[in-house]
Order: sequence, then C-alpha cells, then structure tokens
Amino acid sequence: MEESQNQPDTTPKVTGIGGIFFFLENPKETKDWYAKNLGLEINDWGSASFESRNFDNPEKLESTQWCPFKKGDEYFSPSKKEFMINYRVQNIEGLLENLKENGVTILDDIETYDYGKFVHIMDTEGNKIELWEPIY
Repeated sequence: MEESQNQPDTTPKVTGIGGIFFFLENPKETKDWYAKNLGLEINDWGSASFESRNFDNPEKLESTQWCPFKKGDEYFSPSKKEFMINYRVQNIEGLLENLKENGVTILDDIETYDYGKFVHIMDTEGNKIELWEPIY
C-alpha cells in the first residue's frame, strides 16, 4: 500500500537512534574529558544531545542522546549488558501491539512525558532496549 503525499506514514517502526547509554566507572570524570577534549556540551540531564533535521520533514528537529551511567545503575536492569540503545520510533502503541503478538518481552507500560512516550523491551540476546516516540 503506497502512502499518499498528504498522509503521514504511521507504520509502527523504528525511525532512528534516539540515544546511546553505557556504563562507566567514573561518569563525571569521563564527561569532563569528553567536554574538554572533544567539545561535547553536557546538558542538565548529564548527556550530550546531537540535533539534526528529519530528512523527510526538515521542520522536525530530532536529537540523539549520548549518556554515560555509573556502572551498575539499575536503569539498565534486567539486562546485564554495559550498554542500552534508545530507538526513536513512530506509532509506539501499534509497535507495542506488534511486539506483543511476536512474543517479545515487554518490561513496562508506555510512560508519557512532555518530551515523548517510552517503553522498554528485551531482545533475544538479553539487551534492554528503550523505545521512544518523541513529541514534536
């Protein structure tokens, strides 16, 4: 089925990378190093935000977050991995229904904030994945 030029694509799917989160022994020292040596600007949430324009809709400003966490932070649980990827998605409700139908492990309910909707899942390798539908 071909989308009309006037109809936005609402297919439940990943549209990009929303963030890269990883463990460090000393996040503060490492953030300072990245700021001093690579020019990363650390925001109030402790991450660096890389902004870009949406290719298909240049009016949309998108961001990718780079955020180190203190090793062992519970935010990554139940995964035992040292990283977590945040995927930017569209139609998070439809995507969650598809994931449920496919037997994917869903870790929580969709939570809504003023900057988007979030839900967490596990992949077959034990990686916790954060799905994020931004509010534009």
